[in-house]
Amino acid sequence: MSGRQGGKLKPLKAPKKDKKEEDEDAAAFKAKKKEEAEALKAAKEKALKSGPMVGGGIKKSSGKK
Repeated sequence: MSGRQGGKLKPLKAPKKDKKEEDEDAAAFKAKKKEEAEALKAAKEKALKSGPMVGGGIKKSSGKK
């Protein structure tokens, strides 16, 4: 054994995958998913701007009488 042959060998790089052309159904599905994600993001931003939801629910008694 010479100086640097011990230990694990580095794995070979995987070959790059060819890009597949998408058909119309796949393109429409991706567009629909993208629109849904944008709508969800907009709804989250709107909810954050309105502030925390407080004041509802059952209040616990503090125990003072």
